[in-house]
Amino acid sequence: MEYFVYILFSEKLNRFYIGTTDDPVKRLCEHNSAHYPNAYTAKGIPWTLFHTIPCTTSQQAYDLERFIKSMKSAVFIRNLKEDPAIISRVFERLSNKEK
Repeated sequence: MEYFVYILFSEKLNRFYIGTTDDPVKRLCEHNSAHYPNAYTAKGIPWTLFHTIPCTTSQQAYDLERFIKSMKSAVFIRNLKEDPAIISRVFERLSNKEK
């Protein structure tokens, strides 16, 4: 099964949301349906799918999600989309941490 880190953007909040899933389009629909009305993402509807990053395992996706969140930077998130080499370097860094 393929996993993804997905990045949503809300113009209403001018914020990004980062998560992991095996189906980014389905997950986007869930966020936009306000299935959980008290969730943070319910405040930012409509969300758009800004970027998806395929991962080989769920653990790789979770590790990447944590790394991106730890950067706390909208500029970094935008750069991820603009420069795919950044993802390669992050994956390399994360795999070296595991060793």
